[in-house]
Amino acid sequence: MSIRLSKWIVMPLAVLLLGGAALAQDPSSSGSSTQGSSATTATPAKQPTIAERKENQQDRIANGVKSGQLTAGETANLESKEAAINGETRADRAANGGKLTQGEKQQINQQQNQLSKQIYQDKHNAKTAQYGNNKVGERRENQQDRIAQGIKSGQLTAGETAKLENQQKGINQQVKADRSANGGKLTAGEKQQINKEQNAASKNIYNKKHNGKTQAGTKK
Repeated sequence: MSIRLSKWIVMPLAVLLLGGAALAQDPSSSGSSTQGSSATTATPAKQPTIAERKENQQDRIANGVKSGQLTAGETANLESKEAAINGETRADRAANGGKLTQGEKQQINQQQNQLSKQIYQDKHNAKTAQYGNNKVGERRENQQDRIAQGIKSGQLTAGETAKLENQQKGINQQVKADRSANGGKLTAGEKQQINKEQNAASKNIYNKKHNGKTQAGTKK
């Protein structure tokens, strides 16, 4: 009698143990299915458009000009490349009824990636725009601030900015050469000449910011 009783007690226990083990290994159990559903419902991050990337890069350049992390020469080079990408984008759109093909989007995206890396490298190298505590330095800083504001607002296109910064670069090189030839100082005649060139640059900045041309895609 005791042998029969123990047999009926042991068998249900074995069934329960086997059932628990099967549930633990089942990939469709409640724990696993919850993980699977959360993974499939995750929304991928939205990729920025060409226009959004362009605006972001112009903002980064403007910040670099304002902070002095980008010299006039570096800015002119960056904006020349930006202008080239913009020109290519316009040409591609004109050839396709205002749209870009998938291949054209991919090509422009690669070019924007390269430009983005160069903006970072130029902003983090050893070169910085040194203005100096003098009238020439103060005017130079003021003009760079006006250019930075024009880039950020969209009043200056990439092509216009490149030309303005090349003009600034020329003035800066002249100041550097004059100082080097005179023990770090400028003569009265050199100051007068540089002041005339800065006056011309100032008018040029104003004219380009108010000529009706704007950087396409920039949020006002």
